[in-house]
Amino acid sequence: MVETKSFQAETTQLLDLVIHSIYTHRDIFLRELISNASDAIDKIKFESLKNPELLENNDNFEIFISLDKENDRLTLSDNGIGMTHEEVVENIGTIAKSGSKAFMQKLKDSKENSDNGTDIIGQFGIGFYSAFMVAKKVILITKAPGETKAVRWVSEGTGSYTIDSTDERSERGTTLILELRNEEDDRGFKTEELLNEFKIEELIKTYSDYIRYPINMNVEKEIMPKDAEGKEIKDAKPESVIETKTLNSMTPLWKKSKSDLKDEDYNEFYRSNFHDFTDPMETMHTKVEGTLEYTSLLFIPSKAPFDFYSKDFARGLKLYSKNVFIMENNEELLPEHFRFVKGLIDSSDFSLNVSREILQSSKQLKVMAKNVEKKVTKTLEKMLEKDREKYEKFWVEFGTSIKSGVYSNPMMNKDKLQDLLVFNSSESEKMTTLAEYVSRMKEDQDKIYYVTGKDQKSIGKIPQMEQLKEKGYEVLYLFDKVDEFAIEGMRDYAKKEFKSITRGELNLGENSKEEKEKTEELAKDNAGLIDKIKENLKDKVTDVKLTNRLKSSAVCLVSEDNGISMGMEQIMSQLPEGAMQGLKASKVLEINPEHPVFNSLQNEYSKGINSDELKDYSELLYEQALLIEGFELDDPVGFANKISNLMVKASK
Repeated sequence: MVETKSFQAETTQLLDLVIHSIYTHRDIFLRELISNASDAIDKIKFESLKNPELLENNDNFEIFISLDKENDRLTLSDNGIGMTHEEVVENIGTIAKSGSKAFMQKLKDSKENSDNGTDIIGQFGIGFYSAFMVAKKVILITKAPGETKAVRWVSEGTGSYTIDSTDERSERGTTLILELRNEEDDRGFKTEELLNEFKIEELIKTYSDYIRYPINMNVEKEIMPKDAEGKEIKDAKPESVIETKTLNSMTPLWKKSKSDLKDEDYNEFYRSNFHDFTDPMETMHTKVEGTLEYTSLLFIPSKAPFDFYSKDFARGLKLYSKNVFIMENNEELLPEHFRFVKGLIDSSDFSLNVSREILQSSKQLKVMAKNVEKKVTKTLEKMLEKDREKYEKFWVEFGTSIKSGVYSNPMMNKDKLQDLLVFNSSESEKMTTLAEYVSRMKEDQDKIYYVTGKDQKSIGKIPQMEQLKEKGYEVLYLFDKVDEFAIEGMRDYAKKEFKSITRGELNLGENSKEEKEKTEELAKDNAGLIDKIKENLKDKVTDVKLTNRLKSSAVCLVSEDNGISMGMEQIMSQLPEGAMQGLKASKVLEINPEHPVFNSLQNEYSKGINSDELKDYSELLYEQALLIEGFELDDPVGFANKISNLMVKASK
């Protein structure tokens, strides 16, 4: 029975963008479809290691292209794993799943930043839909192993599709039929060129030459007739014959010598095999010989995939044995903090029928993983040293992953990763390493100071920065949610302790003892006032103190050295319900006794300990300090009313 289904929300708009707006070169569609076919063959080969019956006596793997010039059709077939009815509905609807909104936002951002849309297309699982750039109708016929019927899916890319069962394909695999448009784009590309055998061969050589399976096509060829002895017959007319031609070399790129390869070769291989539309930021091609022999080809992408920081992101490297694919996304080969690396390892030390469990516990794999980690680390260190601009672009995309590695296991990863960390700071518009920070420290400075916040502009204005600026001490600016957790886990760098300027006492400079004694004397003289403010703010702060850390500001909030910080509290408040949401920082309200506001507090207290104005002043100062720290007020209306009432009283 034929069913008509609608794509999920936003798919029609996304299809229109794919067809008309995103791709720079429309002929890129062929690379995408061939890569999908290659992946389908990889999957059946992998599944058949445990279940040989899935091959159904059909292990002569190939991708086949057919051209029908009379009906303007291009057909691409494979004998890969195929799909069931449910898988077709699920997989062909990828564009309409969770990635669609993220894709739309990323596309919007790229346009605002004048980026090319092709920089983001590869980050989303929509390569199949590139077929609609050249096709007015797409027909997909697919059959999974063991299924009695194939599935037929048809769409014109207008927001709906039909799906039903069919006998059109009897063997496992997928056939994709494109009914081509008859048009020419503004770059001069004509869809009718796709019916030319030479054009198809050119596209295969350009984009898919390293695909591991033969890409075959029947081509017309003229030959001279021959006699019984095999000699060409003189003056005879050439005869047209059809022969099957393999269009790709199938030579694994990673097996070639690095000296024989250019950047363009690596870039095209990466884009084709890892479904990205941007060139990689960095390529690492290594051949190891000795007791353990393997070849690794690793890439650092230029852009983070849209789902990079989600639980759905599939990390790990592809694993081959003697050029034959045996495993996808092997997580054991990469530490979690290098999850952004894409690539493969080919080793003759692994058997093709090795089980996943044995492989993951193997000694060889652990040695390879250790070597891969060292290689990536050295590559990043070199990039940081030799090409700072490039490294900072990398950091924007993947820095959080490195910092998460420090936070998740500081004991194991601190020494490995600490010199890869870069931060914004009060001393430089550019980012700084910890080593650079330490090299600039003042002679009397014994700590590395940091502060958390939303952005550089807001951090630079917080009251706690005043004393640091006066002393000329540099402060690291931590903007990322994971930053403070990583710093807390590290504790120190080069034997210099990390110190938050919003936690505990700072005790800065040689005059701190004298200043502290003066402040303590003032606190004794105003003990009643301080106790009353503390009473007015019960359940909101753990203490109220006079401070010498402020210069022009009246008040600030700090958290105690023990327990979580205020920055951590803000992060935890954004977590899903039940996930440590109730944790609160122990807040201390610090008041500047040199500020005129303190005189106002003293005056109100002298009028009587139950002064309503003193209560309002106390709450206003606390709420003011909350706003400065970036917290939202529990009662913004009450805050506004208190300010209005004080303004009215002041005018009388």
